[in-house]
Amino acid sequence: MMDFLWNLASFVIALGILVTVHEYGHFWVARKNGVKVERFSVGFGRALWRKTGKDGTEYVLAMIPLGGYVKMLDERIDDVKPEDKDKTFNSKTVYQRIAIVAAGPLANFIFALFALYIMFLIGVPSVKPMIGNISPSSIAAEANLTKDSEIVSIAGDKTRNWQEVNLALIGQIGNQEITIKTKNSDSQYISSFTLDTSNWEFSPDRTSALTSLGISPYRPKVHNELAAVAEKSPAELGGLLVGDKLIAVNDVLTDDWVAFAKEIKQYPGKEVSITIKRNDEILTPLVIPNSIEQAGKVIGYIGVAPKVDAWPKSLLVELSYGPIDSLQESAQRTWNLTSLTFSMIGKLITGDVSVKNLSGPIGIAQGAGNSASHGFVYFLGFLALISINLGIINLLPLPVLDGGHLLYYLIELFTGKEVPEKTQEAGFKFGALALLMLMAIGLFNDFSRVLG
Repeated sequence: MMDFLWNLASFVIALGILVTVHEYGHFWVARKNGVKVERFSVGFGRALWRKTGKDGTEYVLAMIPLGGYVKMLDERIDDVKPEDKDKTFNSKTVYQRIAIVAAGPLANFIFALFALYIMFLIGVPSVKPMIGNISPSSIAAEANLTKDSEIVSIAGDKTRNWQEVNLALIGQIGNQEITIKTKNSDSQYISSFTLDTSNWEFSPDRTSALTSLGISPYRPKVHNELAAVAEKSPAELGGLLVGDKLIAVNDVLTDDWVAFAKEIKQYPGKEVSITIKRNDEILTPLVIPNSIEQAGKVIGYIGVAPKVDAWPKSLLVELSYGPIDSLQESAQRTWNLTSLTFSMIGKLITGDVSVKNLSGPIGIAQGAGNSASHGFVYFLGFLALISINLGIINLLPLPVLDGGHLLYYLIELFTGKEVPEKTQEAGFKFGALALLMLMAIGLFNDFSRVLG
């Protein structure tokens, strides 16, 4: 329940910021071009808060935080007083209307640049992408990729941490091969490997891009020994102590922490016997795991954490830059994310990427919650990614979106005539239907991942 509330709060905050930024772009340029703005709304539906400013604009915070709008004075919709005719949207030149409509997506790109700039100024704690293991018979194994080597680039894109590795791999979905360059920790020699990805099957609802290729990141060794026991937890009530070495659950041997956790999860609310070694003595305390919900399933939980070795200092790095370099880094990251998004849209259209990769509001909410729980800088990175996606989606040539309006204005610019109202109405209906279909697919994928 707490995870749900955290994800919901993070989602509302993230979407509220991005919608406000987008709509403010329209608002600011409209006002600069002499258009009267009647309402600036963040959200749809019933108004939770409203205030009329000295500029005559009504500012509204509405109940449903899935978008927003700027209502401008328009003779085609409103009864306009003669003295206000020059303040209507439709009275402006086609260039002014293009500027007003394009300002929303442009504001999203500017915000992404700003968020990433702040992120790089603060510094992003990262881990070098050192390969921990290669699965036998996997795509990576067939390319002779080796463990204990650092991934330095993918398809020519520099990779300084695992986030950049994942972004680079996702951008290669649908390609027939991927070139990965690595180096060993004790050498500066760069090795190049070509992965045959013609039969690469990547399903984000089941696995990560890395795992699907057979690559496992290096992680410090996790010992089958307790390093922490939560106060008043089932483990404490059952008599488990820090330092206990774990041997078995219900007489099923658990050779490592993963096996132990897997066994405990199978017994929510049911008494289990846990075989431990404490000071050369074998004990078998009885514990009743609590029941918690995780990814739509009820699992057992006893409130313990294992002993884990520290990360090698040589693998820890902080991506932090000065004011000038941060601007360059943020501009490069904005460009990379924009290129990646356009590439993925193109591959969706051509069928190289399955529609199963689409996410809806639930997926976005989970992403917002996860990034926020990791810290402010990660939340900034998430905001930048979604802001770029929001800007690009709004530029798609669907008549119900900004891109559709821009398409109509470009036609008007070249023909010298407005697109007929009947054609516009038909386009809006088609655009609304297409958008609803995309949202439905995203929601279906969300529910499949949560319930599956």
